[in-house]
Amino acid sequence: MSLRIAEIFGPTIQGEGALIGEPTVFVRTGGCDYRCSWCDSLHAVDSKFRDTWMPMTTRDVWAEVTHLSGGQPLTVSLSGGNPAIQDFAELIAMGKEAGYRFACETQGSISQAWFSKLDTLVLSPKPPSSGHKVDWLKFGSCLGAAKDCPNVVLKIVVFDEVDYDWARAVADRYPELPLYLQPGNPTVDPENPVDLTETTARLRWLIDKVTADKWFAPRVLPQLHVLVWGNQRGV
Repeated sequence: MSLRIAEIFGPTIQGEGALIGEPTVFVRTGGCDYRCSWCDSLHAVDSKFRDTWMPMTTRDVWAEVTHLSGGQPLTVSLSGGNPAIQDFAELIAMGKEAGYRFACETQGSISQAWFSKLDTLVLSPKPPSSGHKVDWLKFGSCLGAAKDCPNVVLKIVVFDEVDYDWARAVADRYPELPLYLQPGNPTVDPENPVDLTETTARLRWLIDKVTADKWFAPRVLPQLHVLVWGNQRGV
C-alpha cells in the first residue's frame, strides 16, 4: 500500500495537546481536505507541494520510524495535513506488535476504522477563525469509529473571543471528552521568526479568560515547540 508522506522526523517532543512533552516520532502525511486561514503546515496541505510528498509503502514508513527511534518503542504521531485521508491500519499493527504507541490528530472530517486501534486520538475541530464550518455529523462518525480507542480528546485552537465562545459551546456539546485549549499562532511561515512576546501575551490572555469565567474544565497549554524553537517543528 502506498502512502503520501510529507516528512518523517524525530525523535523530538510532542509540542502541544494531551501528549505535550512526550518523546515522539512524527509521520506527517501529504494532503488535506481543509485549508485553514492560519495553517502552519502548508507544505503538507497545499497541492503545489505535491511533488515533495514521498510515495512510501507501509514497510518503508515503518523502516524509517524504527531507524529514527533506534528501535526503541515510543509514540508515533500521525499528523498532516489530514492523516485520516490515508490508511494507517497496517502501520499501526506493525508498530503495536513491536511495542510502539500511536497517536493521531485530525479535524474530525473523515472517519477511519483504524481510529479504534490508536492509543490516543486528538480531535481538533477548527474554530471560526479557520474559515471552516464543522460538519458535526462527520465529527460524530469519527467519535463512533474511535469507540475502542482508550484516549479520545478534544483540542481547540483559540485566536479571539469568537473562537473562545465557540470552544465553550463545543465543550458543552461533548462534556465527556477531555479538552485542551491553546492560543493560536499567527506566524505561519517557518522562515519568519516568532514574536515570543506576542505568543506569551496570547497565552496569558487565554489563561485570564478561563480563570475569570471560572471555566475549569479545559487545560490551557502553550505550543511548546513554538516557545522553544520559534517554529512549527515538533507538532
